[in-house]
Amino acid sequence: MPVTAKLSRKFYERFGDDITTELVDWFNAVDETYRNQLKEINELNWERFKAHLDARIAEVRADMKTELASLGKGLREEFQNKFAATDARITKLETGFQKELRRVHEDILKWMFIYWTGLFLALCGVGVGIATYLRH
Repeated sequence: MPVTAKLSRKFYERFGDDITTELVDWFNAVDETYRNQLKEINELNWERFKAHLDARIAEVRADMKTELASLGKGLREEFQNKFAATDARITKLETGFQKELRRVHEDILKWMFIYWTGLFLALCGVGVGIATYLRH
């Protein structure tokens, strides 16, 4: 908001209206000139600050992209290693499970053979006993 210089009435009476008006106009012109120069300087400083800020933002974005890319690569490799280790553990467990299942199967066959052999011998004995009993 511009401020217009104004002098007291005594100043006008002492030096006259022409000189005093000229002095007031000169003060106002100087004030306007300084205000315009200050505005231009502020605009230039703002533009420089904006350019510097834009450059720094671009640098930070580039750094973040680089960091995120390397972090993503590192995470990807870490996940792949973890998945490979987990896959190896699952394969090992599966192999152990298959071996245990074969062992149980063999045990079941062995015990079934023993059971059926014993049952067959017992039935043969009962059959011999009944045949002997019926012959007498």
